[in-house]
Amino acid sequence: MLQTFLSKYGECHLAANGIEAIEGFRMALREGRPYDLICMDILMPQMDGHEAVKQIRDLEKRRCGTRRTTIIMTTGLNDMGNVVRAAKEMCDAYLLKPIDTRKLLRHLKSFHLVN
Repeated sequence: MLQTFLSKYGECHLAANGIEAIEGFRMALREGRPYDLICMDILMPQMDGHEAVKQIRDLEKRRCGTRRTTIIMTTGLNDMGNVVRAAKEMCDAYLLKPIDTRKLLRHLKSFHLVN
């Protein structure tokens, strides 16, 4: 659903797990085409979204200087512990599934990713 919605605004890549997400992020950096937005699910196989975000932020610190990719945590987990943890990991927003595309679009506009 997110890929269909977001593809109206630009190129989209999918990752089946946190390891693929990190590798895709790393590859985009190497190619000089860093992501503008990452929508990260918390519950994924092999590596969860929390750990993937932590590693992505660490990569940014080492390679990107002050540039930060906007990260929106997308999940069905509606508990304060996960919300707080996502904020500590420097996620820019937290959206519950099913994703309300109007809320997502408001976030994209507030982060100046779309007009």
